[in-house]
Amino acid sequence: MKAVVVTAFGGPEVLQINEVNLPVIKPNQVLIRVEATSVNFADIKSRYGNYHGASAPPFIPGLDAAGVIEAIGSDVQQLQPGQRVIAFAKAGSYAEYIAADEALTFGLPDNVAFDTAAACPIVSFTAYKLLADVGRLAPGETVLIHAAAGGVGTTAIQLAKLLGAGRVIGTVGNKSKMATALEAGADHVISYQDEDFAEQVKGLTEGRGADVVLDSIAGRVSEKSLDCLAMYGRLVHFGNASGEVGHFQTKDLHASCRSVLGFSLGTTRKERPELLQGTADKVLGYLAEGRLHMKIGKRFSLDEAQAAHQLVESRQSTGKVLLQVRE
Repeated sequence: MKAVVVTAFGGPEVLQINEVNLPVIKPNQVLIRVEATSVNFADIKSRYGNYHGASAPPFIPGLDAAGVIEAIGSDVQQLQPGQRVIAFAKAGSYAEYIAADEALTFGLPDNVAFDTAAACPIVSFTAYKLLADVGRLAPGETVLIHAAAGGVGTTAIQLAKLLGAGRVIGTVGNKSKMATALEAGADHVISYQDEDFAEQVKGLTEGRGADVVLDSIAGRVSEKSLDCLAMYGRLVHFGNASGEVGHFQTKDLHASCRSVLGFSLGTTRKERPELLQGTADKVLGYLAEGRLHMKIGKRFSLDEAQAAHQLVESRQSTGKVLLQVRE
């Protein structure tokens, strides 16, 4: 089969199209014919060797995919050949076929298109877990979402509204991305390069601050987020796109009853995959009902993986970038 392979750690040029063997599935796995897969920033980090748990080259990058089950292992009970699914790949998703554990493969409603489905798993599962389970968003609360124009950001804006948020505030790296976050449903968008977002948030909330903050940037952005975190607020940290380290002091937490929490979808897939079935039910239900919309920024072919990585790495993309494996 055809697959994109990281031949050495480095820039987009290390991505090469190769012929590789078809995956051999284990008893608890399924073989999936891939229709489309998404490009996530974790793929960029893996290509450089900076992602936790990243393999040494050569390896196939990619985390999630949408497609059709070709074959099932002897222990698989809930899935069938011919079934449309989304899945988290066992060993890379930039390929014509992938193997996936049954526990990380989820049936796809008939009315959800493959490109929508391929844009969904990483960003929507992450956003839902951040808001509903880790951040414990309650109806009427204010949510602050950093990197609001990206895949997780645009999805989290919508899910926050679906979960009953009273106000959703987004931040973006530059003003050109503000429209994307507003289109996703944010009530207010702040360019944190041009404005003091903490002061803006406090102004918008009459000094109270945000109840839930979703932070994938880290560093100074994390630290300033505490400046606008409400009493009993939850700052949920799930990435370090800035490459910087944020520092907190215990005195900033206990008296105000505020929390700093961490989440990794990758760790959850590895350690507690059973926690994701409920998330899948909710997210796919929203998609099937037309209440959640996946923002797809650009589509590339599998042969154009280098260009797809260049776009995502430039941070000029909005929404999800897809690799269409089959036309």
